[in-house]
Amino acid sequence: MFHIEVNRIHPNPYQPRREFDDDKLRELAESIREYGIIQPLVVSRIQKEVDSGSRVEYQIIAGERRYRAALLVGLPTVPVVIRKSETPKGNIEVALVENLQRSDLNPLETARAYSRLQEEFGLTQREVAQRMGKSREAVANTLRLLSLPTYIQDALQKGDVNESQARILLGISDMERQKKTFEQLLEGKLSVRGLKERVKGVKNDPEKSFYERQLEEKIGAPVEISKRGDKGKVIIRFFSNDEMQEVLQRLLGELE
Repeated sequence: MFHIEVNRIHPNPYQPRREFDDDKLRELAESIREYGIIQPLVVSRIQKEVDSGSRVEYQIIAGERRYRAALLVGLPTVPVVIRKSETPKGNIEVALVENLQRSDLNPLETARAYSRLQEEFGLTQREVAQRMGKSREAVANTLRLLSLPTYIQDALQKGDVNESQARILLGISDMERQKKTFEQLLEGKLSVRGLKERVKGVKNDPEKSFYERQLEEKIGAPVEISKRGDKGKVIIRFFSNDEMQEVLQRLLGELE
């Protein structure tokens, strides 16, 4: 274990957590002020080229909350364990998996982290499931949350709807009906039982669902097949320019 200057440590851009509770962060800061950092951060060593030669910095693999709390307290150094990896991608994968093992990530943070494991490392849903100790179906169901419209994803992230309700809404393929049902749910006009009854009345196409799952696993992105009679469209969702490039590269690679 080493004590490293805080200004030489940087957050990991692959950290799946996007929301940090300010009150809980202040509570942690007060605890650190009283007792210090009991559990060291886990970091990777990065050597950067600068005008004067090279500079050694560190990137967080695990412990960003402790790092942020230490900044609030004004600690000059923090205890760290330096993890060595043969490749930078090895550290990225460890950072994602370590954070996914925490139980307090919200469902969308988990889904986006699964998606990144697929995109950055070319993992299948089954391989992601093996790393997480979960079933492939559980990983697939979590990834499907990314196919929800943005306004439902925002409500899920804020806690206005829970994961079970979001999963039920996924069963409504008609977008207008889905939106109306969602609005009624927010207004308190629809119970969980009523929500399930709505979905029961929607016909599910097992063939469509099968091919959606197959495509999602193949290209590592949420897929929706929309059909009206003999016509329809295949919708592939992405959430950044990098994700779009990954999807296109996989598609073009398959077509060559």
